[in-house]
Amino acid sequence: MVAKNVSQTSFDSEVLQSSEPVLVDFWAEWCGPCKQLSPTLDEIAAEMEGKVTIAKVNIDENQDIAVKYGVRAIPMLALFKDGELAGTQVGVQPKSRLVSWINDTI
Repeated sequence: MVAKNVSQTSFDSEVLQSSEPVLVDFWAEWCGPCKQLSPTLDEIAAEMEGKVTIAKVNIDENQDIAVKYGVRAIPMLALFKDGELAGTQVGVQPKSRLVSWINDTI
């Protein structure tokens, strides 16, 4: 499984109403570190399938969501659990650190 793209119209149903925790990657096409992080998130999506869903929000196409959740730097990861923001991470992190953070937060 790979990360799925989420838009303003699908954010509520795909993230806030999800039965499992959702890690949202706020990113942009022009962001080099975002492109560097993407394969790692796809690996995490496959390895943690059924435990957490990975979603991607392009901040250029979905500015309202980025503003709502205070995205000031990208890549920014926001972990949602039971429809609530449970934690955030900014910047590229090693896979092992991200997996530990996800497990500790959910």
